[in-house]
Amino acid sequence: MDRMVAAVVALVVVVCLRLPAVARGQLQVGFYNTSCPNAESLVQQAVASAFANDSGIAAGLIRLHFHDCFVRGCDASVLLVSANGTAERDAAPNKPSLRGFEVIDAAKAAVEKSCARTVSCADIVAFAARDSINLTGQASYQVPSGRRDGNFSLDQDARDNLPPPTFTAQQLVDRFANKTLTAEEMVILSGAHTVGRSFCSSFLPRIWNNTTPIVDAGLSPAYATLLQTLCPSTPNATTTTAVDPSTPAVLDNNYYKLLSLNLGLFFSDNQLRTNATLNTSVNSFSANETLWKEKFVAAMVKMGNIEVLTGTQGQIRLNCSVVNNGSSSVAAPGIEMAHHYSGSTASIENIATS
Repeated sequence: MDRMVAAVVALVVVVCLRLPAVARGQLQVGFYNTSCPNAESLVQQAVASAFANDSGIAAGLIRLHFHDCFVRGCDASVLLVSANGTAERDAAPNKPSLRGFEVIDAAKAAVEKSCARTVSCADIVAFAARDSINLTGQASYQVPSGRRDGNFSLDQDARDNLPPPTFTAQQLVDRFANKTLTAEEMVILSGAHTVGRSFCSSFLPRIWNNTTPIVDAGLSPAYATLLQTLCPSTPNATTTTAVDPSTPAVLDNNYYKLLSLNLGLFFSDNQLRTNATLNTSVNSFSANETLWKEKFVAAMVKMGNIEVLTGTQGQIRLNCSVVNNGSSSVAAPGIEMAHHYSGSTASIENIATS
């Protein structure tokens, strides 16, 4: 009997080792090679088309992936629309600043036309972020895929999980640690601020005390004056400014160089410089753009594995903004059909650095 049990256990181990990575709860590069071989190229075409009309959309798509992964994991829950305005995309950290939804919809339509009911919206978001990074920073990398789409989206989850621009260094470290990301990876991913724009409301307390102009600690007086001109104490709700005033459309290491010049736009940006440990990484990336880009794509891959749904979990949405019929609703807080997988990222981290 003991021999029989041992033989069965050995057989199970062998079978498990031979299972595809996704069957073991992990993502894998080339997940759609057989089921939808042109999936990634179709997403790339949709992103390139949008980028040709508006280069700023790239920053939006990178941020969209971040905001998706930090709330309930990378499950495209950020794309869901709620009839009563209670989905993630309705929360203050996302509305009205989050953008790129129409690009994801265009990519999904193209993919559905080619391979119906096959490619998840969550994977499309991850592919689009990668393509945006390549367009703005000439940094290409392989994206492990096989994510499934979640069935639940709630605005409070976004408020509870997305780090605001008012966070201190310790709050930033803690929030990223909650998502299995290190302090260094927090500094690395913050470098994405080198592209994109911000609404005045995100930094207004650094330059105004009600109607009195002020200069927050760690902010260049000349830069503060410029920002006060762009953003009066009662700014237009639609007014934005570049986060990186030097190379706003290029994904480079200029973000780190600006920090040392007191040109970090957000309070949270300046925190990376005032904290000695974090500032060591800032100086390292300021001096070596190649190093930062290598670590950035690796961190993006790791972030893309946060609490992913795989296998039979979740669903493959037919329309990225709504759950399929029979699934739980974004308007039903507390009802959750999806289950999260939070597994080891060792194998995919190796992919990013190879």
